[in-house]
Amino acid sequence: MSNQLTTVDITLEPTDLRRLSTLCGPFDENIKHIERRLGVEISHRGHHFRIIGKAHTVAATEKILHDLYVETQPLKGQSANIEPQQVHLAIQQAKVLEQDDSDPAAEKMTHVKTKRGIIKPRNHNQAQYVRAILGHDVNFGIGPAGTGKTYLAVACAVDALERQEVRRILLTRPAVEAGEKLGFLPGDLSQKVDPYLRPLYDALFEMLGFEKVEKLIERNVIEVAPLAYMRGRTLNDAFIILDESQNTTMEQMKMFLTRIGFNSKAVITGDITQIDLPRGQRSGLRHAIEVLSNVEDLSFTFFQAGDVVRHPVVQRIVQAYDRFDTSQKAKQQHDHD
Repeated sequence: MSNQLTTVDITLEPTDLRRLSTLCGPFDENIKHIERRLGVEISHRGHHFRIIGKAHTVAATEKILHDLYVETQPLKGQSANIEPQQVHLAIQQAKVLEQDDSDPAAEKMTHVKTKRGIIKPRNHNQAQYVRAILGHDVNFGIGPAGTGKTYLAVACAVDALERQEVRRILLTRPAVEAGEKLGFLPGDLSQKVDPYLRPLYDALFEMLGFEKVEKLIERNVIEVAPLAYMRGRTLNDAFIILDESQNTTMEQMKMFLTRIGFNSKAVITGDITQIDLPRGQRSGLRHAIEVLSNVEDLSFTFFQAGDVVRHPVVQRIVQAYDRFDTSQKAKQQHDHD
């Protein structure tokens, strides 16, 4: 199966905490960069690493980590640094972004029909993502912003509702503050949470029209709510989308996944490199990838930086900010040392 995941455990030797710190970069920025570019999940305890993703990207990631670790070896008594450019070069040399392990027979694009028109996936990963949603009850879409994870999930939900495969759509996301405090926003809880749910509303408005969405919300056919409202419910005959799931705790993710009832479909989207949880609290999405990677009837689609489908300059802007932030943190750590 094209979306089957592979898990590989490796140990980087010889063990050297300074070299390990150099490899990972400040706040694991080098590891996050590899995750973002290759569409894999990397976790580690000391020198023991676990890589989860497609077989060819996992193999490439393993080689990249080994190669970069070799480059951390001190030269003439001076410690080596791993600069963002070195990480970028290692990824380019692996040529993994040029590979395509897809089945040629499955290359036919899957179109999603809504009353406002036909929505077509723009690349292979998007097409695979739509096929996975249509063929599985629980689906994970993981990758950077701008890859169409949420938009295509909403499109599939609208399509299922209009074909009467489900009776309602439920859209939810954790109300985690990204540098701002909910308490300072005016209004009641619903009004405070609405800005966090705006991307979901926007996708619905585009596909169904404002008036139709408002009517469906009034009739409770479409429900948009913070994740906390899901506790204690069982959701039957529904298409459920959990957006920004990297900001769930492990308990919240388990709670959400156990809410899924009969004739329901769930799509969980998130970016494991953009976690806004308090430091030391593990992401429920990262945990779910490890726990569920070998469970049958689930699908995982990992998007890569090259899958960004917004204006072409957006991808270059994001990558430029990533390189700048990583170099600044490395400089600060060097100055501190």
